[in-house]
Amino acid sequence: MSDFFSSGWSLFIAAVTIGGLIACGILLVIASRRQVMAADNTTGHVWDEDLRELNNPLPAWWMGLFVITIVFAGVYLALYPGLGSQAGKLGWTSEGEHAKELAATRAAMAPVYAAFKDMAPEQLAKDPKAHAIGERLFANNCAQCHGADAKGSKGFPNLTDNDWLWGGSYDTIVETITKGREGNMPVMAPAVGTSEDVRNVAHYVLSLSGSPHNALYAQLGKEKFVVCAACHGPGGKGNPAIGAPNLSDKIWLHGWGEEAVMAMVNNGKHNVMPAHGERLTPEQIRVLAAYVWGLSQPQGVAAAN
Repeated sequence: MSDFFSSGWSLFIAAVTIGGLIACGILLVIASRRQVMAADNTTGHVWDEDLRELNNPLPAWWMGLFVITIVFAGVYLALYPGLGSQAGKLGWTSEGEHAKELAATRAAMAPVYAAFKDMAPEQLAKDPKAHAIGERLFANNCAQCHGADAKGSKGFPNLTDNDWLWGGSYDTIVETITKGREGNMPVMAPAVGTSEDVRNVAHYVLSLSGSPHNALYAQLGKEKFVVCAACHGPGGKGNPAIGAPNLSDKIWLHGWGEEAVMAMVNNGKHNVMPAHGERLTPEQIRVLAAYVWGLSQPQGVAAAN
């Protein structure tokens, strides 16, 4: 795909654009110089014995609009980007225009967020206005992955159950939203051993949460679990410092059961939570983090009314 972004394509687009304008001009000249070929104002072409093609000239107003269109197109392409990678004399870009609009919007919203500046997370989660803004921010930036109700889906964490891969404190959520997260479960099958060993480890993992499992396989897999304990801990309680999930709580992000656990051991998993630090302002992230934090609180503090 990189070939489609080479400088040659930029030159091709510029050539086609300029060629199109020149062709329009040539067509206009040819049409304006076409002469009447017969005294009766026909071209001499006859169909079906009596159908004759008239040779009426183009209306002057139409010719004028055509000329204005070509001139306008030439001026526009000189001032604005349109000829491949050429920037245009005015230096206008859609990215720059977006940045201006974003800055204007943020300036207009600054007084709104200023009212929340000195509020603690608990206060932000309970404040009706902050809650409404946080809900809207969540819908625009987070719901695509975590769902409109924040309950997630397979591969996307549920934010309402207080089970956090990286920790669920307010400050940690702010950090997660700002910087993003990158979780990596390496392929562990070679370290675990044979396919039977992988199956046994899977059943031991299932036993940690009291999920249905084969007790004999689980007992055999306990010893092999030591290679998993480096991240998940000896009891499979997880490690928020590295985003290693808790395997003992019946909350399965990527599915549960023998096949699902074996697939994780055999294939590994790489998940990315994108950073929003450049997309959202620190003030927006504070309000959004308070909203997300409130979703998992047992007191229902996020129910702002």
